[in-house]
Amino acid sequence: MARIVMKFGGTSVGDLDRIRNVARLVKREVDAGNEVSVVVSAMSGVTNQLVGYCQSLSPLHDAREYDTVVATGEQVTTGLLSIALQEAGVDARSWLGWQLPIRTDNAHGKARIESIEGGELINRMQAGQVPVVAGFQGIGPDHRITTLGRGGSDTSAVAVAAAVRADRCDIYTDVDGVYTTDPRIVARARKLDRISYEEMLELASVGSKVLQTRSVELAMKERVRVRVLSSFADPEGENVGTLVVDEDEIVEKEIVSGIAYSRDEAKITVRRVPDRPGVAAHVLGPLTEANVNVDMIVQNVAEDGTTDMTFTVGTSDLPRAQAALSAAQVEIGFAEMSADPQVCKISVVGVGMRSHVGVATTMFRTLAEKGINIQVISTSEIKVSVLIAEEYAELAVRALHTAYGLDAA
Repeated sequence: MARIVMKFGGTSVGDLDRIRNVARLVKREVDAGNEVSVVVSAMSGVTNQLVGYCQSLSPLHDAREYDTVVATGEQVTTGLLSIALQEAGVDARSWLGWQLPIRTDNAHGKARIESIEGGELINRMQAGQVPVVAGFQGIGPDHRITTLGRGGSDTSAVAVAAAVRADRCDIYTDVDGVYTTDPRIVARARKLDRISYEEMLELASVGSKVLQTRSVELAMKERVRVRVLSSFADPEGENVGTLVVDEDEIVEKEIVSGIAYSRDEAKITVRRVPDRPGVAAHVLGPLTEANVNVDMIVQNVAEDGTTDMTFTVGTSDLPRAQAALSAAQVEIGFAEMSADPQVCKISVVGVGMRSHVGVATTMFRTLAEKGINIQVISTSEIKVSVLIAEEYAELAVRALHTAYGLDAA
């Protein structure tokens, strides 16, 4: 017998037939003798509709009331799934974030989980009941409803799994696992049986949409074993989907595990900034104040005592970033600024990079052979990322996937 947390995303509970299908998947685990808790998202499209209501009434709406509105999507799903489970003969009960409670900070709209009291959930599961928990939501220190930001239900599921000391957290979605790259671009992409927390975190942070970044961070911190699998396939046995686990559980480590890409990038260059100590902080300070996150950074120093700085921001942050820099131009002292939203970040990820040389060289050579110019480079211990023109994104992904031997036979 195992203790399992099962999480179902919006597409998995998109209508009543799909909710009935989820009930069947949960019932199968219960019938196998496992203790089960479920975490659900809102039905697909519902959150967007609720967000639209708030924005239509007031573009600068109260974030606390926004959370009150958008949290209702998950409330509906928990009740409907509980009804479906009861109809299928499974003892089930819905739980909202404040009822457990899932305690968060007070950053409404993007709150972070601080604690979950899992004792009552454990008691219910041991008694044979299935708790159906609303993802994406909690309760802040002021006793107001909070939400965790987009993709927050993944984080809720991992946090619940940690709180109840689950053997595994199964994330059911519309894909059947983690692939070496996007199968829509590379038909010969391979599904990975296992991937390390570190690799999954890097892939999530540079464009992979399978798991939300914060959920992987939490899983790594709490050592929660996560399995990604499809709610639309009929899984059999333990080899279905992809397990996200500690690196020590992976016997044969690939040099490169995956190729990720992100089109949500914009490049900004400020030219002829006076080259003095603290220049980077001077340039990026206004962006921090404007709550703009900066990613890749490169600085070139000229002989005339000035420097050019190039960095990337999210596409949606580009207008705000340009406005902040323009307002601070005199203070910073740069001569001109240019922006390019037509760029894409391509990343090569793998724990095997720690013990193998030449990974970056292979990347640079492969792109050069395809006539693709590299604009910015950034690296970590297990990742190399480059910025290229967006028009070459798919060509680059395919070429790199082949160059690192990731194509399926």
